[in-house]
Amino acid sequence: MLNKLIELLRALNANSKPSQIASSFCIGLLLGFMPKTNLLWYMLVVFFAFIRINKAGYWIFMLLGSLLGHLLDPIFDVLGYSVLTFKPLEAFFSWWMQVPFLAFTKLNNSIVCGSLVFGILAFIPLFLFWFGFVKVWRKWIEPAFNNSKVLKTIYQIPLIAKIAGQIK
Repeated sequence: MLNKLIELLRALNANSKPSQIASSFCIGLLLGFMPKTNLLWYMLVVFFAFIRINKAGYWIFMLLGSLLGHLLDPIFDVLGYSVLTFKPLEAFFSWWMQVPFLAFTKLNNSIVCGSLVFGILAFIPLFLFWFGFVKVWRKWIEPAFNNSKVLKTIYQIPLIAKIAGQIK
């Protein structure tokens, strides 16, 4: 986990595109929100593993999303139930569950459906937030952070100095 955190900090300070970093955060959160006991989650994880994004951010934010997802399950349940019972979509969900392979996605589960819809709806606002954060990080926070006296004192600790050497 420490290696993934080091990779993430290295990406924040490197020449990676801010859009790739922001996308990795948002996709990780989307997958973290979803329950892991369905085929849809596994298909999305494999699909996004082949997309050009920052993998460290992807995995770290998937872990964070998993921790937050349990707290947001009541919201996902209400949202999923309202989507599943929406009259114009009932025929689609009925067809979806009759196709043998697609039934394993458990899209008829209100929490699975609600977390997917929530993740899709939250993607653009979260993307804009993280995109802006990466730009602000690179321009203001990272230079101020590296030049602080407290950080220079912390860098003198051997373990911290070794980790910091891997980040730069």
